[in-house]
Amino acid sequence: MKPNFELKGKIALVTGATHGLGMAMAKALAHQGATLVINGHTPSKMEAAIEAYAAENIVAHPYLFDVSDSKAVNTAISKIEAEIGDIDILVNNAGMIQRTPALEMEPEDFRKVIDIDLVSPFIVSQRVAKTMVKNGSGKIINICSMMSELGRNTVSAYAAAKGGLKMLTRNLATEWAKYNIQVNGIGPGYFATEQTAPIRVDGHPFNDFIVNRTPAGRWGDPDDLGGTVVFLASPASNFINGQIIYVDGGILATIGKPIGE
Repeated sequence: MKPNFELKGKIALVTGATHGLGMAMAKALAHQGATLVINGHTPSKMEAAIEAYAAENIVAHPYLFDVSDSKAVNTAISKIEAEIGDIDILVNNAGMIQRTPALEMEPEDFRKVIDIDLVSPFIVSQRVAKTMVKNGSGKIINICSMMSELGRNTVSAYAAAKGGLKMLTRNLATEWAKYNIQVNGIGPGYFATEQTAPIRVDGHPFNDFIVNRTPAGRWGDPDDLGGTVVFLASPASNFINGQIIYVDGGILATIGKPIGE
């Protein structure tokens, strides 16, 4: 029996899908047949994103709204339901990171990261799940991080949020599985994106660290996330609940190796 990875007839909302890993995952869902709805908060980025999707013959339905504003989320989701249809697949990808030593970080900056990376997925999931409960099915995929498991200098707020998102994923799965809603997470490792381009240079200390620290010996390609998000969005994962799949080239599986080994 072949697993069913078919997404035709499904409507997928991916937050923060105007660039980077969010766009890569959104494209994967669309290529598998899902009707794609993308969220962003910057008009210029949204315009550029629409062109990027169109270049791959993908129709992306754009909605600009602040995922941390519960009223804005409710208005936007209601509009999506009226104009496109009920959301079958939600990918909570929108997020931010602020690299500041813990001794120097202002409380308001800490709260902002928590608000975007942890509170926002709860707000969007809660609103979308209300309709999923009525429909008796749904897929929610939270984009966690290796920082859901590990700490690292200067990212105390991000790590706290992503650790919390791991547990939020498990708790929502616990509460909503009875409604045939599967809530799971993806934890990306270090990926080759526009944001990491300046440090992905041979000889750069961080580039050398990542390549040496990763058993696969390379940065991840954004397309490496496609199979995982499609799997978790499809009927193939109907009995998987509350799991975090780390797509990290093996980093979390090892304590690392000496340089040159």
